[in-house]
Amino acid sequence: MTIVNGLLFLAHRVPYPPTKGDKIRSFNLLKHLSQRYQLYLGAFVDDPADWAHESRLRELCHDVCLVNLKPGWRRLLSLRALLDGRPLSVAYFADASMQRWVSNVLRNGAIRQALIFSSPMAQYVLRGTPPSGRGDIKTVMDFVDVDSDKWRMYAERHAWPMNRLYRMEARRLLEYDRGVAAAADASIFVSQPEADLFRHLVPEVKTPIMSVENGVDTEYFSPSGEYETPYDEEDKVLVFTGAMDYWANVDAVSWFAREVFPHVRRRVPEVRFFIVGARPTDAVRRLREIAGVHVTGTVEDIRGYLHYAAVAVAPMRIARGIQNKVLEAMSMAKPVVTTPAAMHGIHATDELRTLVAEGEQAFAERVIELLTGGDVLRLGRLGREFVERRYRWSEKMSAFSSLLGDDKVSPAEGGSSVAMMAGEGG
Repeated sequence: MTIVNGLLFLAHRVPYPPTKGDKIRSFNLLKHLSQRYQLYLGAFVDDPADWAHESRLRELCHDVCLVNLKPGWRRLLSLRALLDGRPLSVAYFADASMQRWVSNVLRNGAIRQALIFSSPMAQYVLRGTPPSGRGDIKTVMDFVDVDSDKWRMYAERHAWPMNRLYRMEARRLLEYDRGVAAAADASIFVSQPEADLFRHLVPEVKTPIMSVENGVDTEYFSPSGEYETPYDEEDKVLVFTGAMDYWANVDAVSWFAREVFPHVRRRVPEVRFFIVGARPTDAVRRLREIAGVHVTGTVEDIRGYLHYAAVAVAPMRIARGIQNKVLEAMSMAKPVVTTPAAMHGIHATDELRTLVAEGEQAFAERVIELLTGGDVLRLGRLGREFVERRYRWSEKMSAFSSLLGDDKVSPAEGGSSVAMMAGEGG
C-alpha cells in the first residue's frame, strides 16, 4: 500500500510489547496505521525491559522518539502541579525533550494527521493552542477512558489524605480534558458508555465524541493452539490475568481472594486461584498466605494459564471501558465470571450475561456452579463465537482510518459511535 501522508502518533506508554490493556489498544492502532501512513511515534518507556523492543517499533515507523520515564522521579516532579493548577497526570508526562521532538516534527511539514493516545499527551500538540493554530493537521484524540471519573472513584475508596488528592485530580483532569476535546477534531473512547459519560460531563463541547471498541487477536488467543499446562493435573483452577501493579486489579484480586474464594474453597476443596500478571505489589504477594492462592508474577505466555483453567474470573469493583482480560478469556473459550463493572461496555449476549454476579455470595455461587457441573464447555464456546463475531481488531481499527481521512467527521444526532461506521451496527 502506498504511504501518502505523515502521521504523528503520541502515546503515554510505548505501544510494544502489547502486554497491558492500553498497550494492546495502542499497538494495534500503530500496526494498523503503519500500513496507511508514514508514522512519527513519540512515547514514554516506564519499564526498562521495553527498550529491548525499540527495533520492532522502528520497523513500523519512519521516526521514533522514546523517552525514559523513571516513574519514581516523575511522581516527585509531578507534585509541582499542586501549586500551578495542572492535573498531576499532565505534569507527570511533561518533558522538554519530547516537546522539542514534537515541535521539530511538526515544523518539517510532513505531518497531515495526528493521533493522540491518552489525554496527557495532548499537551504537546493541542493544549493552549487554538484549533486555527494547527493549520491543516487533522487531530484525533483517543482518551480511551474517562480518567477523571476513575480518579473520582478512587477517591471514594480511599481515606484521607489520598481521597482529597484524588478528588482534586478528578476535578482538574476533567477541566483539562474539556479543553482538549474542544480543540481536537474528534474525541474517541473505548466504549459507548464511556463516550456517553464524557458527553454528559462536557455538554458545551461541540466537536464529535465517539466510541471505538477494543478488539481481540482471535488467532493468537485461540483454544485450538498447543500450550503447556502450568497446573497440577488434579487442580481445578480459577484464573485472573492482568498487570498486577494497577490499583484496580490489585483491589479486584484482593477482594476475590479474601472475601469470595474462601466460600468457593469450602465447597470445592481442590480449587486453586492463580493470579497471573507482571509486577505484583506487596499487597498482591501477601495473598499467597491464603490457602489455594498462587501469584505467578511475569509469565512468558498467559495463554496456557487461560487454556487449562476451569474458569476465568474478573472481579473488578472499579473498571473503565472494556476489559481486555474478559475478551481474551472468552476468545480462549473460557467462561468468565465477572462483576457488572467488568462487563460494562461489552455488548454480551443474554446467556453470557448470566455469568455476571454482584456481591461476594452471588459471585461465589456462580463460580461454584460452574466448577460442580455447570455447562463450562458450551458457555466457553458461546464466548468464543461472540468474540469472533463482534470483537475482531481489523474491523475496529478501520474506524480510525475513517476519522483520520479527508472526509468530514460529524456526529449523529444524540452522539455517534464509530463502531457503526466500521460496520458494527447498533
